[in-house]
Amino acid sequence: MENKTLYTITVFSENTVGLLNQITIIFTRRRLNIETLSVSPSAIEGIHKFTITAFSDPDTVEKVVKQIDKRVGIIKAYCNVNEGLVHQEIAMYKVATDRLLQLGSIEDIVSRYNAHVVEMTGDFTVFSKTGHYADTQAMFKELSERVGVLQFVRSGRVAITREKVERLSDMLAVMEEKVKRDQLPDQ
Repeated sequence: MENKTLYTITVFSENTVGLLNQITIIFTRRRLNIETLSVSPSAIEGIHKFTITAFSDPDTVEKVVKQIDKRVGIIKAYCNVNEGLVHQEIAMYKVATDRLLQLGSIEDIVSRYNAHVVEMTGDFTVFSKTGHYADTQAMFKELSERVGVLQFVRSGRVAITREKVERLSDMLAVMEEKVKRDQLPDQ
């Protein structure tokens, strides 16, 4: 992956059936692999937010964002690098309780990784950890080596910009002002 940077592409859209397929086709055509994908309602009612990460070069990612922007149902797409974002992932780890208790105190793992015990039974214990990829991966590595991991899952990245408000909010405000001006009678 020489000269490739991890980009976070944020897409605001209507909640339209088939839109995810249209977006993934754009990545496929450019031979880009989607690393993570998270979709949820945004802070603006009726608008959904896709958060997609992919390794790319600046020119290719710019073309992808422009192509996404042209799709029907897309309100706006943006591209960011890590410095412009506050981002996290969540990971869950399932380990055998008996092997975990052989370590002695589980408080050590919980406090060192700032993790949470989600559920603990006689058979298994489930931890959750929120953080960046390196953080969640470090806990996975230690648990794998020390007790073995029965199951593991990591969410896609969730991210917000470091700007005061979502860029989409500014764009929508400008559009709304333009509509108001256009509706004024000519004088």
